[in-house]
Amino acid sequence: MNFDFLSPVSDSVMAHTALLPQQALGRKIKIHSKQGGLPDLSQVKVALIGVLENRNDIDYLGEDLDLDSVRKSLYQLFPGNWQLHLADLGDINKGEAVEDTYFALRTALEILIQKKIIPVIIGGSQDLTYVNYRAYDNIVPMVNIVNVDAKFDLGDSDKSIKNDSFIGKIIIEQPYNLFNYATIGYQTYFNSQEEIDLMEKLYFESYRLGEVSHDISLVEPVLRDANIVSIDINSVKASELGMRQRISPNGLDGKEICAIARYAGISNKVSSFGIYEYKPSYDDEITPMLMAQMLWYFIEGVSFRVEDDDFSKEAHYQKFITLVEEQELVFFKSNMTGRWWVEIPFLSDVNNKLKKHTLLPCTHQDYIEACGNVVPERWYKAFKKNCV
Repeated sequence: MNFDFLSPVSDSVMAHTALLPQQALGRKIKIHSKQGGLPDLSQVKVALIGVLENRNDIDYLGEDLDLDSVRKSLYQLFPGNWQLHLADLGDINKGEAVEDTYFALRTALEILIQKKIIPVIIGGSQDLTYVNYRAYDNIVPMVNIVNVDAKFDLGDSDKSIKNDSFIGKIIIEQPYNLFNYATIGYQTYFNSQEEIDLMEKLYFESYRLGEVSHDISLVEPVLRDANIVSIDINSVKASELGMRQRISPNGLDGKEICAIARYAGISNKVSSFGIYEYKPSYDDEITPMLMAQMLWYFIEGVSFRVEDDDFSKEAHYQKFITLVEEQELVFFKSNMTGRWWVEIPFLSDVNNKLKKHTLLPCTHQDYIEACGNVVPERWYKAFKKNCV
């Protein structure tokens, strides 16, 4: 496997790891080091990649990135009762041009995803999500992206890509592989009315911060349906972060962002995960530790994945049919996990994107509301996108 563009984990992190207890995560993870080289990936399920690219940050002032603090924080944690193998492949350094970094990252992601290894990206500016999306061009026909962010990041797609406009590029640039885009934890005052209207017009999903904080389980189905999960660390409120990271007094708290990371992990569909917009500071131990705990919860989620979405055997599920506004809705409930899905019908007279009956993750509450003649919003948006 050709990963020549990956630089090993620093000697200072390796020295720190050598002093950790034998049970610590840093002593159990396969690490790309100067001495040992790239680890064998034959049994690895989750692979960390640092990407030291931040030149497309709209506030970029020439500073360099360093992920040593994040690694030290993660390595010192103790793993849960996990059976999966982990690797840290080191860092992709800044290329001569940003496009060089993009190429290296896309190449690495394509290799890992095709090998059924989940890449976990630690960035760098969030425009790297665009590269993550493009890595799927030759792998899956349609992609769902979840962005945990205070902003939609639609931006002006006519201008060059930046960390506040990468979603606009994803939407307008060929090949068109995006089926659904969802934002979790958005704050209205950070988004123009035009962007909010566009999200509605495109039948994309958006969950306001207040909704998410009121009931965090609301976002589980949308994360269950995602291929890519991208987290802007600035979606977390200022009091939970170090001085350089502080953007807004409002935002998700530490428990909420870790719950979201765990929901992403237990999703059978999520095949890449990233945390972006980290700005290192010598006196900041809080942000690296929060990121480490988010990574821990994501890995925990992956280790507890359950194949509960195989509906070929009737013993594995219960089926419920209800009539809503003359539309028959078919719901499925897994007997293994209690999770719910609703069927999106195949429209034979429309050149639709799905090409077959598709099951959309939903909640028990969606079924209850459907019984009360209320069309579930997720179902409605997916159905409308399918008709376009």
